Amino acid sequence: MTMESAPVPGTAQATAVQTHTVHPPRRSDGRPGVRPGVRRARRCGRVAQLVCVDALAPVVTFALVVPASWPWAVVAVQALAQVLFFARRGLYRMRLSPSALSDLPALLGLALLQWYVTMEVLDVWAPQHAIGWTVLVYGAGAQTALTCAGRAAVHRARRRAAVRRPSSALVAGQGPAARQVTSALFKHPEYGMRPVGLVGPDEDPAAGSGALPLPVLGTPQDVGRAVVQNSVRDVVFTAPPESVPDGAALLAVLAEHGCRLWLVTAPGAAAVPPRGAADRADHLWGFDARLLDDGTRRPFGHGVKRATDAVLAATGLLLAAPVLAVCALAVRLSDGPGVLFRQERVGRHGRPFVLLKFRTLRADAQESATRWNVASDGRMSRVGRTLRRTSLDELPQLWNVLRGDMSMVGPRPERPFFVAQFSRTHPGYQARHRMPVGITGLAQVNGLRGDTSIEERARFDNRYIETWSLWQDACVLARTAGSVFRLGGS
Repeated sequence: MTMESAPVPGTAQATAVQTHTVHPPRRSDGRPGVRPGVRRARRCGRVAQLVCVDALAPVVTFALVVPASWPWAVVAVQALAQVLFFARRGLYRMRLSPSALSDLPALLGLALLQWYVTMEVLDVWAPQHAIGWTVLVYGAGAQTALTCAGRAAVHRARRRAAVRRPSSALVAGQGPAARQVTSALFKHPEYGMRPVGLVGPDEDPAAGSGALPLPVLGTPQDVGRAVVQNSVRDVVFTAPPESVPDGAALLAVLAEHGCRLWLVTAPGAAAVPPRGAADRADHLWGFDARLLDDGTRRPFGHGVKRATDAVLAATGLLLAAPVLAVCALAVRLSDGPGVLFRQERVGRHGRPFVLLKFRTLRADAQESATRWNVASDGRMSRVGRTLRRTSLDELPQLWNVLRGDMSMVGPRPERPFFVAQFSRTHPGYQARHRMPVGITGLAQVNGLRGDTSIEERARFDNRYIETWSLWQDACVLARTAGSVFRLGGS
């Protein structure tokens, strides 16, 4: 953390915040009072409140609109469908300025859809409980009103809690935009953020009366220390992270600490990534605001991904056991002892691990950690070349997946020497380590294997991360299965 400070215009509310309040309270054992688990629990608690309200609204609606003899299984399905539809519509995403009224068109449309489907299903499978169009209109209207009222109550309670207990935040950017956003956060505590530092080059703007000095964090290392010391939960960017100095390294540090990232820009600002429907209604005191969800902050989805990886890896090892045995025997007979090849690779957040492959070079050749090998390497044996061209040399990596070093789908891991080299020469390469590395990936199924463009690989890897979903993983695995026996180097 540098000794410079950036004055931020503020009011009496801002000047009341003193420098000594930056550090979180500590417990008697000297450790910070806020633990990572508490941070995750608070995030899940916000979503749980909305889920309870949304699930309860159909139950109350059915109790008011339909006869008591109705099957309650239909009510349970309706409540579950409402939660699933809202999740698919993005109505559970974190927003700085949530509004039940802005969500009203989506709530009404989804309620009409649910009741129409229910009416058609009952008409076919349970005619004795069939409903008409009048009940449909009343039911959808009542369900929408109850859902809207419940969500408004939750949002109001959140704003009050945010004023009482704001969380520490950093503002990343420079110039007037960063100062204006910081001032807005101090003046309007209902957003739940209390700035404790500015991320960016040192500046010396003119300080007005009542200005509040904040420390300027010039390097990712300074940011990492500030995040730990102040229990920072949110980082507000006033420009796309890619345009911030050391943006890739900064994103890696913030991802490692589980910070929530926001992009707050003036309306109409150029070079801003496209926003989804759930983002368009969000703002921070007139600034456009969106949550930078790059696929890496979805604990439930990643838990499912990890469980799926473990099941697929264990199943793959069992089913491929005869193939593994044949490959191992072929390598042993052709190239001598040492069937498996072990090499250090870089995984998620830059953590090293030992990758396993079948050996493809002759016994008298050693694969260097600093030499770029391609499929035409003359040191390959005939068996080794066949294994590489068919990708069978990658099968032992199923054990890496089972151990948790890798995933089935993700950016391909590389050696530390080349990670450092490519990170310096190719923008965005370091950012590809935000997700677990994989046996196959979006770049590989698009033909970027072996001696191909590193810049294009990084582009596809970051595209995969920013649009990640379980369905995309399934598509990549299906495309990999269809091309596994095509010729090509790795």
